[in-house]
Amino acid sequence: MIVLKKRNIVIAAALILTAITFVLCFAALTNTGTAATVSGVKIVLDAGHGGIDGGVSGITTGMKESDINLAVVKKLQTYLNDAGLSVVLTRNSEAGLYGVASSTLKKRDMQKRKEIIEKAQPTLIVSVHMNYYPNSSRRGGQVFYRKDSESSAVLARSMQNSLNDLYQDVKDYSPLTGDYYMLNCTDYTSVIAECGFLSNPVDEALLITDEFQSELAYSLFRGIIDYLTESSIVYF
Repeated sequence: MIVLKKRNIVIAAALILTAITFVLCFAALTNTGTAATVSGVKIVLDAGHGGIDGGVSGITTGMKESDINLAVVKKLQTYLNDAGLSVVLTRNSEAGLYGVASSTLKKRDMQKRKEIIEKAQPTLIVSVHMNYYPNSSRRGGQVFYRKDSESSAVLARSMQNSLNDLYQDVKDYSPLTGDYYMLNCTDYTSVIAECGFLSNPVDEALLITDEFQSELAYSLFRGIIDYLTESSIVYF
């Protein structure tokens, strides 16, 4: 059974949000410009799949990946907004982004996501997915990044470390390079976070619950904050 550091998560969240609030208040009083640095951060959250493209399905419940992706993204958006960070969603409903369903819907869906990203001109992009593997024993979160992007590698490491902390009784993963459209379609810092395996009944039982989705969203939030501070994009 998975063991979660729920108390530690709550404490860490409070400390991070307190630090952000302090920075914003101090900058407003001293006119140092730090507040502009924080408010200038824009994050695109991409809930993978949508509409008739449900992605993979839970091995036991048949729950669609697309629905879980969206639920986690909306919770993550709340964490980021509460921290004073701007968020753009590529998908904010169960619908896909392809318009009329046809044989080219996947291509049009991906193109629309690219357009949203380019219009947003974000600091970083996190594309949220759930994983599936023929061997049902595989568990945990796995992060992918583009091979030739140094900033994406740093973000992937922060996100992977946070997911490894969440799945405490699963072996630690290392971030992997991946040749995927969402990583290659722009030059912005980006990762794909495969947040658990719907092919594993233990992961699936967790991923379909509101409580674990909240803890998963906070894990992704913590990875983003770690990246922003490590990269000196925001200061605490």
